[in-house]
Amino acid sequence: MSDHIVSSYDTDLQNLRRSIAEMGGIGEKMMADAANALVRRDATLAQSVIAADSRLDGLQREIEERAILLIAKRQPMAVDLRETISAIRVSGDLERIGDLAKNIAKRVVAISDQPQPQKVVVGVQHMSELVQEQLKDVLDAYATQDVTVALDVWARDGGIDALYTSLFRELLTYMMEDPRNISFCTHLLFCAKNVERIGDHTTNIAETIHYLVTGETLPTDRPKNDRSSFATVAPQPEA
Repeated sequence: MSDHIVSSYDTDLQNLRRSIAEMGGIGEKMMADAANALVRRDATLAQSVIAADSRLDGLQREIEERAILLIAKRQPMAVDLRETISAIRVSGDLERIGDLAKNIAKRVVAISDQPQPQKVVVGVQHMSELVQEQLKDVLDAYATQDVTVALDVWARDGGIDALYTSLFRELLTYMMEDPRNISFCTHLLFCAKNVERIGDHTTNIAETIHYLVTGETLPTDRPKNDRSSFATVAPQPEA
């Protein structure tokens, strides 16, 4: 980062970085707690995730307002302008990650007292663990401005999409095998989709890191392997 004649300028940028780091920490915890609440059917933990979202929303608004004010007052150039714009972008993605974690938590509350075939939760748990790793890695990459790690996160998104498509087919099968599974599996499908969308937002952040450091947008479309829109399961013949 360049040194500025006006020391308060550096302070403004540092404050943005600290707020992004705080948002990242809250977002990571919300996602981890939502996943744990789903596995354990813990409605109390799920409610704590729902309550945490308001803090994330408030931080996002604060970052956006301070970034806009910084641009108006300082008229930053080059990397400083990119960092300010990147803070707005990343805070928006983190706010959406919080919303998606909250959505998972709401589903947990809805199904916490329903019979649960535990084996169908394992796949969502595994996908959630992979996305949590992506989120941690991309936040570390943002803090250190590590483009290599950011691009690795970006490339891993295709694997999450493929796993979601597999889960989609599996859950459809469980619903067809036993109508009593329909309610629970439907909620679980929405949970899995929210996890997949969190993965998309980690790749958004990765793209922002690339822009921040290089001044260029990534030239190719991200890998997408979500085929759930085309997934079907053939009905089983009656015995």
